Amino acid sequence: MSGADGWTRRATIGAGAALILASRARASTAPKVRTPSGNFVGTSEGQVSAFRGIRYGRAERFQAPLPVPMPGQHRPAQEFGPVSPQSGPYGPQSEDCLFLNVWTAEADARANKPVMVYIHGGAYSNGSVTDPLNDGQALAARGDCVVVTINHRLNAFGYLYLTRLDPRFPDSGNAGQLDLILALKWVRDNIAAFGGDPSRVMVFGQSGGGAKIATMMGMPAAAGLFHRAATMSGQQVTVSGPLNATARTRAYLAKLGVTETNLSLLLTLSATKLVEALDTTDPVMEGGVYFGPVLDMTWLTRHPFWPDANPLGNGIPMILGNTHDETRGFIGPDSAKVSGLDWANLAARMAPELKIDILPEWVVAAYRARYPAWSPLDVFYDATTAGRSWRGQVIEAEARATSDSPAWVYQVDFASRTDPRRGAFHTMDIPLVFGTLDAAGSQTGIGADAHSVSKAMQDSFVAFARTGDPHHAGVPLWPRYDLTTRATMIFDANSRLEADPRRWQRELFARVPYIQPGS
Repeated sequence: MSGADGWTRRATIGAGAALILASRARASTAPKVRTPSGNFVGTSEGQVSAFRGIRYGRAERFQAPLPVPMPGQHRPAQEFGPVSPQSGPYGPQSEDCLFLNVWTAEADARANKPVMVYIHGGAYSNGSVTDPLNDGQALAARGDCVVVTINHRLNAFGYLYLTRLDPRFPDSGNAGQLDLILALKWVRDNIAAFGGDPSRVMVFGQSGGGAKIATMMGMPAAAGLFHRAATMSGQQVTVSGPLNATARTRAYLAKLGVTETNLSLLLTLSATKLVEALDTTDPVMEGGVYFGPVLDMTWLTRHPFWPDANPLGNGIPMILGNTHDETRGFIGPDSAKVSGLDWANLAARMAPELKIDILPEWVVAAYRARYPAWSPLDVFYDATTAGRSWRGQVIEAEARATSDSPAWVYQVDFASRTDPRRGAFHTMDIPLVFGTLDAAGSQTGIGADAHSVSKAMQDSFVAFARTGDPHHAGVPLWPRYDLTTRATMIFDANSRLEADPRRWQRELFARVPYIQPGS
C-alpha cells in the first residue's frame, strides 16, 4: 500500500470517526423531555426546542382512538408524523396519523407558561398542521407560551356515520373529534414537562379548526380539557343531523360499491379507494359529499349554537374572528365564477354561494341602492362573505352575549400585500397569529405594517391564553361583545375598535334563517 493510499485510508477512517463524534455531540445536545407518556428527543431551533411527530394515540378504522403511553421509553420527536389520507397536497399520508407537535422556549416544568393548542383548517376533509403557515417556532420563540399543533383523522376516516347501519361502529360519525379530545388529554397529562401550564390551555383554530373547537365546546367528553377558545373564520352553529349523515353515508357506499347490509368490505378497501370516493355528490346539498360532526346522541347530544349557546361551553372565554373578505379566499379573482361577472348575471352567480334561501335579485338591488359606486365584483364578494361566512360568527357571538358568556370579536382588515385583489381573504389571519409572515403561502408581506398587525394579534392571543382576556397595551381597550355596542377589534396596520361594523349587512341577512352547510 502506497503512502498516498495509506493517507487516504487514514483520512477516511478519521472522517468517519469525526462524523460519529459529531453525531454523538448532536445527540447529547438535542433537547430531551421526560413525560408520563415517554421520553422525547427533539431538535433545537434557535432559542426554541421543537418536538415533532409525537404519537398521542392509535385507532382502528372508524373506531374511537386509544392512547399509546410508553413511559420510560425514548421516542424520537424530530420529524412530523403522517397526515390523514385526503385529496389535498399534504404528505406523507397514512391512516396512522394521530401525532402532535410541541414548540417551547423553556422545557422546564417550573416554567408554567400558558399553552396554545392549534387545530388546523380544511373543513373536515383536508388540511394539516405541517403547513408552513402554522409552524409553531416563531410563536413559541416569543418565550411566553408553549405551542402545540395536532393532526387527526379527516373526511370519511374521521366522520363517516355508520352507526345506524352497523352497531360495530358506534363512534364513527365523531371519530375525528374524539382524536382531538384524546390529544387534549395528552396535553393535560404531559405538557408540564415542556414548560406548559395544564390549567391554562387555549385551543385556537382557523376555518374547519374553529368549527371543530365550537363543536368540542358542546361535547361532554371535552369538559375541562381546555380553558379558553379562539375561532378564526370557523363557526359551527349546527352539526349534521343523523338522517342527513346517513343519507351521505349511503351515497358514499354506493360510490364505493359497498352494500349497506355488509360493511365488512369497508375495512379491507385501501385508503386510496376511500379517498377517491370523496368526490361523491352530496345528496343533501350541492358539491362533493360533506363529512363532519354528527348529532349522534352519544358524543353530541345537541347542536353547538342552536337554539342557543350550548351551556357546556359558556364558562369558557371565547374569541370569535373573521376576515373582511372571506370568500375572496374560496373564490379566486381569476376563477370561472367571477369571470365575466356583470349586473345581468350577478344574481345567478351569487345565489349558490350565499348558502341561504334568499332572493338574490333583491340582494343585488339592495346593495346597488346602498353602495352605488360598487362594481358587480364588489357586491359579489361582500354579499357572499356577509351571508355565508360571517353569518355563523354573528350568530355565535349573539348567542354568547345573550347568555352573558365572555366573548370578544375581531375582524381582520389587513389585506394581501402580494395580490391586492384578494383583500383580507380567508386564511389571512394564520400567518399573522403564528408570525410566519415569510412562509410559503403567506400574502402578508414582511413590511413594517405586517409586523405591526402580527404583533397586535399575537399579543392579543397570548394575553388571552394567559388570563382569559385578550386586551393588552398595544391595542385600544377591547371590551367584551354585547348586543348594545357589538364592539369589534379591527386588526390592521393600525388596529382600532369599531362598534357594530357592517351593521347594514348584518341586518339585511338576518331577515332569513341561517342553516349551517352540511346540517
